[in-house]
Amino acid sequence: MRRTWLIFSQAVTVAVAMLFVVATLKPEWLARPALSSAPSTAALPELPSPAQPVALDNRPGAAATTSYSAAARRATPAVVSITANKAPARHPGANDPWFQFFFGERSRQMPQEPQMGLGSGVIVSADGYLITNNHVIADANDIEVMLSDGRKAKAKVIGTDPETDVAVLKIELDRLPAISFGDTNSMQVGDVVLAIGNPFGVGQTVTSGIISALGRNQLGINTFENFIQTDAAINPGNSGGALVDANGNLLGINTAIYSRSGGSLGIGFAIPVSTARQVMEGLIKDGMVTRGWIGVEPRDLTPEIAQTLNLPIQQGVLITGVLNSGPASSAGLRPGDVVVKIADTPVVNTVQLLSAVAALKPQATAVIGVQRGEQSLALNVLVAQRPKQRVQPER
Repeated sequence: MRRTWLIFSQAVTVAVAMLFVVATLKPEWLARPALSSAPSTAALPELPSPAQPVALDNRPGAAATTSYSAAARRATPAVVSITANKAPARHPGANDPWFQFFFGERSRQMPQEPQMGLGSGVIVSADGYLITNNHVIADANDIEVMLSDGRKAKAKVIGTDPETDVAVLKIELDRLPAISFGDTNSMQVGDVVLAIGNPFGVGQTVTSGIISALGRNQLGINTFENFIQTDAAINPGNSGGALVDANGNLLGINTAIYSRSGGSLGIGFAIPVSTARQVMEGLIKDGMVTRGWIGVEPRDLTPEIAQTLNLPIQQGVLITGVLNSGPASSAGLRPGDVVVKIADTPVVNTVQLLSAVAALKPQATAVIGVQRGEQSLALNVLVAQRPKQRVQPER
């Protein structure tokens, strides 16, 4: 009996040891098959290996991108630094007799430091035309441009358009690199963009981000606004620089930032290259930008105003003032009228009305759709040329 018990205990010990070895080295031998009502043939999606690049753009045909060095190399030679020197401001009391009485004749010779502004620009043609911001070179009497290869040249102002904050310069140098224009109609929110410029005068700098929004307006920066918003870092000195796509094509001219500290908070604005190019062509050809004008003071129509005026519409632009003997006045437009259409373009806010009127050809007749109380009217307006305005927004 004792011998039998000894054999049994040894057999159990060996079995437990074998079970332990199998469970450690080959646990799948002990796994029980899962019960299933039907055989499964679906395969799990193959996850990308950490070593494989993941495409940032999921549109059809998009390629995986881990570096934008090619785009930077293509665009940076055409982005320049601009130094604008402005005449020193005269002391406000220089011609004041009382000021001279207290401070003597030397007050006339008080030295005044010349003002210097730093910004950026973009070479858009091999014959030397540059686009920058008007506020970068406004009132400057000496403008110097420095290329990324170290060459410098004096720039001549071809023309400015304060209402879009665009200026066109020209330099005389050989072998100038020109940037390629991108297609603003194909831009989408989320597209990768690079901002290139000379922030704080430290030298040419490239930052990256995405397009955060399109068609930003009513910001109070320019008269005509249709900004690209981006989170690519834009700082003072970047004004006039390039906003380019992932292939190095020009999409916009960096213009302004929203900031509480003077530095980038991830909200920057750029003028679309389509607008900048249109302004540039007008300045080069005619020395000015030709826009339509009808002489009205508009205001957005709110539901409260529409209810007060007993209007059957909820959208449009309320006319609060009409210039006497102006185009709109001559056509019969009155204060209190609501404009709903300019030519064939519907308008629902002031920005749209200004843009639609500006697109009209001076000396041409345009039909304006108006709601006057419960009456719908179509007025024929002889469009005039928009008077040139001097606007210098602060940055």
